[in-house]
Amino acid sequence: MITSGSGDGLTASRCIAESTGRPVVSLSRSNTLRSVALQDSARLNALTVGICPPVRVILQKRENPVPCENEIILLKNSGRRQLLTRLLLLAALQGLCASIVHAQTKDVTWLSEVAQDRGTISVDGLGRLDPLLVDTQNQKLTTVNSWETKRDHLRQEWLRFLGPMPNPRPPVKLEILREETLDQMTRQLVRYEGEPGIYVEGYLLRPKNSADRSGPFPAIVALHQTTNSSIDEIAGVSGPDSMQLGSKLAARGFFVFCPRCFLWQDAENLNDAVAQHRKRHSDSLGMAKMLYDAMRGVDVLVSLPEVDSRRIGAIGHSLGAKEVLYLAAFDDRVRASVFSEGGMGFRSTNWDAPWYLGEAIRDENFPLNHHQLLAMIAPRPILVIGGERGPGAADGDRSWPLIKAAIPVWELYGKPVRMGLLNHGQGHTVSMETFDRMAEWLEHYLDP
Repeated sequence: MITSGSGDGLTASRCIAESTGRPVVSLSRSNTLRSVALQDSARLNALTVGICPPVRVILQKRENPVPCENEIILLKNSGRRQLLTRLLLLAALQGLCASIVHAQTKDVTWLSEVAQDRGTISVDGLGRLDPLLVDTQNQKLTTVNSWETKRDHLRQEWLRFLGPMPNPRPPVKLEILREETLDQMTRQLVRYEGEPGIYVEGYLLRPKNSADRSGPFPAIVALHQTTNSSIDEIAGVSGPDSMQLGSKLAARGFFVFCPRCFLWQDAENLNDAVAQHRKRHSDSLGMAKMLYDAMRGVDVLVSLPEVDSRRIGAIGHSLGAKEVLYLAAFDDRVRASVFSEGGMGFRSTNWDAPWYLGEAIRDENFPLNHHQLLAMIAPRPILVIGGERGPGAADGDRSWPLIKAAIPVWELYGKPVRMGLLNHGQGHTVSMETFDRMAEWLEHYLDP
C-alpha cells in the first residue's frame, strides 16, 4: 500500500490477493520525493511496486474505501490539481521503489553462468516470437510503465485464450486427513475446497520444530510431475529421491504445499478428468484449471499464520514446471520460481494435449507464446532447468530463444537479469547437484 500523509485523501493499493496487502512506502505531507520514507527497505515488496498492471483510478465519497486489485481510490474532497500531482508522484515512486528493490537484492554467485547468452539458435518450430517492447502502433516501449500497459494487455489476451474460472475463489479451510511426524518435518495430508464444491487433496509439509522457531517462514508451492503417484512422490511418501522435491525443501526449512493436479483427483484417467472439467467450464482449457489450482495452492500457504506471504516461491518438474510457468506469470504473490524440464517451447512436449493448451497452438500464426509469460514474470527471479542431450530432455539450448526474447523487458527493471537457463545435460531428471542449485535459488531469492 502507498499512502499520503494523514487526512490528505489519497489511498493507493495493489491488493494482489486476500491477506497480502502490506505497507511499502509512506509520504509526508510535503509530497516530494525527498520526503519518501522507506519502511523496512530490505523487504520492499516488488510484487506491489512497479511490476503489476497499471492501476485504475476511482473517485469515491466514502471516508474509508476498500481498494480492489490494481485500484487507486481518491476521495472526492481532494482538489483536482492535488489529485493530478499525487498521481504523477505515485508513478514516480513506483519506478523509484522498483529500482531500490532491484539494487538491494544480492544474487547467487553463479547467476552470470546461467544468464550467459547462448548465441544464435534456430527458432524453427518455436512459433511466433512477436517483439515485446512495441505497442499496437508499433512504437517502441522504453519505460517500465509503458511495458506494464503492454503487460496488462498480454495478460488479458492470455486469460481470454485460457478461459474463465470461478472468481472469487473460496476461503481456505483445511481438513487434516492424516499426519505423520518425521525426522525433518511433519507431513499432513489435507483436503480443501478448490473450486466451489470441488475438493482437492494435498500434502502440507511443516519443517521440523517450526512451532518452536521464530517465524514467519518462507514457503513453496511444489507442483508434481506426471505420475500415477501424484503428490506422493513430490512429498516424499514414495518414489525416487530425485522427484521428492517438496520433502527435500521442507528439510531445508521451507513450509511446502504439494497440491494434487486435477488430472489425478477423482478421475479414472486423464481424458476423464478433462471431460469433467469441460462439463463444468466448457470455455476453459485444461491449463486454466491447472493455473487456478496452483493459485489455490498459494492461497493455502498464505492462509497459514506461520508463513511469510511476502516470501512465496514455486517449483515444479515436467508437468509441474508447466504449471509453475503459468503460476509465476499470473500470480504476483510468487516471488521466485524454478521451472524444471517442462518444455518451454510449444513443440518441445505435448502442450497441444487437451489437458494443457489444445490444438490451437499448432497453428504457426498462433499469436501467443511463452516468451510473453517469461516477460510477465519480470523482475521476479526464475530459473529454467534443462537436461538437453540427455534422454527425454525437454529443455536446454532449444529453450534459449524464448528466454532471450524476454530479456529486453527484464532489462527495463535494471541489471542483472535474474532469469537464467541451467542445462545439466542429464535428460529428463533432477540430479542431486541440480537440486542443490534449485534449492539455493529459492533460498537466496526468498531470503528476507
